[in-house]
Amino acid sequence: MRSPVSRRHVLRDVAAGLSAAALPRLAQAQSAAQPPAAPRPAAKPNPYRVNEPVSIEVNARPLPSFDIRDRARVRFGALEYRSGLILTSSFSGFGGLSALRLDAKGERFIAVSDQGSWFTGRIVYRGREMAGLDDVEAAPLLGADGKPITATRGWYDSESLALDGSFAYVGLERVNQVLRYDFAKGFTRSRGEVVPLPPAARKLPLNKGLEALVFVPKVMAKGQALAGTLIAFSERGLDASGNLIAFLVGGKTPGQFSVRRTDSFDISDAVLLPSGDLLILERKFSWLGGVGIRIRRLALSDIAPGAVVDGPAIFNADLGNEIDNMEGIDAHVTDEGETVLTMISDDNFSLIQRNLLLQFTLVE
Repeated sequence: MRSPVSRRHVLRDVAAGLSAAALPRLAQAQSAAQPPAAPRPAAKPNPYRVNEPVSIEVNARPLPSFDIRDRARVRFGALEYRSGLILTSSFSGFGGLSALRLDAKGERFIAVSDQGSWFTGRIVYRGREMAGLDDVEAAPLLGADGKPITATRGWYDSESLALDGSFAYVGLERVNQVLRYDFAKGFTRSRGEVVPLPPAARKLPLNKGLEALVFVPKVMAKGQALAGTLIAFSERGLDASGNLIAFLVGGKTPGQFSVRRTDSFDISDAVLLPSGDLLILERKFSWLGGVGIRIRRLALSDIAPGAVVDGPAIFNADLGNEIDNMEGIDAHVTDEGETVLTMISDDNFSLIQRNLLLQFTLVE
């Protein structure tokens, strides 16, 4: 979802009140009295969309501390700040980063932009701290026809990403669809196939729909009911009790469940830890209270069709910290055995927002 901070609202035409029967007569009268209308000019290309693969340069400025009020502070709930970067690029399509997945070492990454683009590359470290990005490439998300989904379907708002071996699942919020890519057939040049979803997914509200995807690998959840299941969370699709709707797609127990909604937070992403626990990244916005983010821990074993799951908050931050519109989260384990959480923000291609890349150690 685009953060409310950007205040981008889509204007819609209002019907003039003419009856269906009157419209043909009106059109005939106008055509008789007026010369043919000049053709409309072609729509301007969207500068934020990627039409073909391209290598780009991304600049990184370090964030030595996370707390603006106390620069020496490093502990925030169950997280300990490691390092952060402010990312910029002269490439106009860089931004809108809404989901992020890392390799086992926390180096190679793949991300999606809400403008229907892939971003891949490598995080460069200096010791335990991030120093920059290298080998960055942008490429369009392709449909089954091999063409960019933004060009042929008008699909964009790619907000979520889950990996299952060579397969990648991408969630499209505005149309509440999921595309599956087989990276063995060309990596980011592979073609997406639509994944069947429960009918209720199509009823999610506009711009509050599918926001987070997590795949439960069979190896991790061997013998569990959710093994081989894609979990799809809505941002603010609410059930009858006002809780956040989520879906179990595929696997042994497909169905719908809910995440208890508290304190006006909405879901922006989720990640499955090696321990089997699930972390959900949440955010909220109000004109009085500003922006807030938090992370909640859920037990994977609590998730089942019809369940309402809840869990404790392990991290909270607000505008007194170096945050923005945080939309992506992932986890990896270092050689020293530390679980590192990486978060990324979506700048909405706005001059007043930032692309942030933040890392924390999860203190068990």
